[in-house]
Amino acid sequence: MPLPYRWLTSLMMRYNGSSILIDCGEGTQIAMKEKGWSPKPIDVICFTHYHADHISGLPGLLLSMGNSERTEPVTMIGPRGLARVVNSLRVIAPELPFEINFREITEPEEVIEMDGYRLKAFKLNHNVICYGYSIYIDRAGKFSVDAAKEADIPLKFWNPLQKGETIEYEGRIFTPDMVLGPPRKGIKLTYCTDTRPTESIVLNAEGSDLFICEGMYGEPGMEEKARDHKHMTFYEAAEMAKRAKVRELWLTHYSPSLSYPQNYVGAAREIFANTHTAKDGRSVEIDYEEK
Repeated sequence: MPLPYRWLTSLMMRYNGSSILIDCGEGTQIAMKEKGWSPKPIDVICFTHYHADHISGLPGLLLSMGNSERTEPVTMIGPRGLARVVNSLRVIAPELPFEINFREITEPEEVIEMDGYRLKAFKLNHNVICYGYSIYIDRAGKFSVDAAKEADIPLKFWNPLQKGETIEYEGRIFTPDMVLGPPRKGIKLTYCTDTRPTESIVLNAEGSDLFICEGMYGEPGMEEKARDHKHMTFYEAAEMAKRAKVRELWLTHYSPSLSYPQNYVGAAREIFANTHTAKDGRSVEIDYEEK
């Protein structure tokens, strides 16, 4: 539930001029304004599930996006029932200057190709249908000037080939693999909340640069409560981060009784050292790893 110093669940990512939102709990647009970010560039909104603390901020956000004179379509992604749930909420936000395109997830795992990145949804274990998401930004291999010269490829085609285009010119075909080395490590972020630990989370989070995971309970002795309510403890999240060999773990989605999550992060760090307790406004810029 919202507290005076803590809004409800939401994650905003920005890449290449586009913004992607996962979940939109109450207060999301206020937290966004406090951060100095605008809702106008949000092109994709994903939902893990339809409990109120993950979607109740949507009508106000949509109205703010409309008031910012956005006209480009918005894509919404979520479990079965997405269109029905969103259109029910839109009773109080009926007129929008942009179209909403719905993509309902029906399989245990689905991959969606977006503009410059991939989004993978995978099923979690909560008391309603719930999904986690991994976001992949792939990175092509390094361009080889020597290979381009050796193949006698005109300079004007180097840039298109580097972007993955195939070129036909004077009876010849130039393909990206002629000038690009093996794919380099890209960027991966995994987000999951409202779930028990599952093997699927470990597999899908594997190698993530950032793993954002629920840590509903940090206090000792809360394991049974976590099991009963289909949630997770700090220590279960840290164990999954360790097994998935992620670079960094952010804990989030705290119980309202957990007033000071930072008091319990030390024990979680004994399991996975690079563990952090997230708070409103926390952000990081993830860059490509250079060797």
